[in-house]
Amino acid sequence: RYEKREDFAVVMQPFFRNTLLPLDSNGKPDLSFFAADCFHFSVRGYAEMAMALWNNMLEPAGEKQTYNNFTHDGSKLKCPNPERPFLSTLKNSGFRNSDLNLEKTEPSVPYWAVIVAAVAGVLAGSL
Repeated sequence: RYEKREDFAVVMQPFFRNTLLPLDSNGKPDLSFFAADCFHFSVRGYAEMAMALWNNMLEPAGEKQTYNNFTHDGSKLKCPNPERPFLSTLKNSGFRNSDLNLEKTEPSVPYWAVIVAAVAGVLAGSL
């Protein structure tokens, strides 16, 4: 949708796609990354996610890290450099004239299937 725009871009940041639960020295989940409810992140966990997101935004499209290693090491934070002083998009990562097909394609699931599934879910939930 935004591929032809010069003033706007949408870029998927996959840093959380293959992330594993952080473990402590005993091989058990490191709860210091999570809040008291064990679901939301703690300050430490949010710091790790923020660093991973920032690094992803500086990595060129096609070379983005898809995991977070939870090392709690501020030195892994990437900085813009004279070679790449900007946030990476498809265009400035070299995909502008590539074979990457961003043309409109048919959805993989027909629209009516989503409606049927939603209605079935509501009926099953109400039973």
